[in-house]
Amino acid sequence: MLRLIFCLLLTTFVNADDSIGSSDAHSFEEFLADIRTQAFDKGVSLSTLNQAFKGLTPNPKVIKFDRTQAEFSQNFWRYLGSRVSKYRLDKGTEKLAKHQQTLQDNYKKYGVPPHIVVAFWGLETNYGSNTGSLSLVRSLATLSFDQRRSAFFTEQLLALLKLIDEGKIPMNAKGSWAGAMGNVQFMPTNVAAYGIDADADGEIGLWDNEQDIFASAANFLQKIGWHRSERWGREVNIPKPFDYQLANLNTKKTVNEWQTLGVRTAEGKDLPNSTMQASLILPMGYNGPAFLAYRNFRAILRWNRSILYALSVGHLSDRLAGTLQLFATPIKEPSLSRDDIAHIQTTLNQLGFDTGEPDGISGPKTRNATRDYQRANNLPIDGYVGYQLLQQLQ
Repeated sequence: MLRLIFCLLLTTFVNADDSIGSSDAHSFEEFLADIRTQAFDKGVSLSTLNQAFKGLTPNPKVIKFDRTQAEFSQNFWRYLGSRVSKYRLDKGTEKLAKHQQTLQDNYKKYGVPPHIVVAFWGLETNYGSNTGSLSLVRSLATLSFDQRRSAFFTEQLLALLKLIDEGKIPMNAKGSWAGAMGNVQFMPTNVAAYGIDADADGEIGLWDNEQDIFASAANFLQKIGWHRSERWGREVNIPKPFDYQLANLNTKKTVNEWQTLGVRTAEGKDLPNSTMQASLILPMGYNGPAFLAYRNFRAILRWNRSILYALSVGHLSDRLAGTLQLFATPIKEPSLSRDDIAHIQTTLNQLGFDTGEPDGISGPKTRNATRDYQRANNLPIDGYVGYQLLQQLQ
């Protein structure tokens, strides 16, 4: 009876000027009624739901953002250059000095060094200058209503409504088109699981409260596998020739074993005597830079699955901690478009090297197919999907 009364009390009106058809409008209204029921069952109050859904309409811009992919796939040097810029280095150094005490207090509690937290902050929102300007409720309701990833975004929407109802996040909170929020771009479920109200004011202030921002980021990293007093990885030098197929995240060897295989520091010195497990990464193939990635690198990947993102966080944090630029010489190489990568995938499929359905995105299956092609043609087996591979296949 309570749920019946609840459904009768709440009605959603869809504005006519949002460029959606009447059938879509009716469907969205029914969708919101279902979300209300789910949220109410999770303990979200009627007043919060009424306020959140009053006059709510889907946002066509959000669907456009979700469907639009970058035309070009940046290679390592282009990606790193755009993210570890002079501005980010200068601003990051300034932020480190300004918030040193808070960051050090967090380090004692969570084990995540200040320069790591600030590096994430810089990569995510340019130190808070770009936290997003779209309504979180509207964006997540739009993506939840859309069928492409409905289950994921419905979970996020329900989590957001619960956070709003508990007073931890403001009703009018704004963020990215995908629903990420605040200075370190947490999704609602991450706010619920890892967000910290460090100053005990009742809110998780991810927009303007440095105590909450830094504590939440450090807590998240600790919970997803960051280990105190360990570095993320290091740039290294590898001998030529080398068994390049060892360069993948699935292959783990101790630092001492990599030393035996001829891997040295970027300066050409012996690696530290260590039994720590590490994987070798060649982000631009055998001609590019090389890195040993430790288990803290995998924690960074749990924050963002992109290897280039994780390397950028690691390098920016190193620079903020006072290390020099990379020793490897930058390679000038044209970026590949999605059509270029789709052409590579199609051609590899035709040659009998399975990349799956061509989608213009270089994932693990495409890299594995590339290794198989390279092995069959007596080429260096590095799995790098780049301009040289495109030329070879053409």
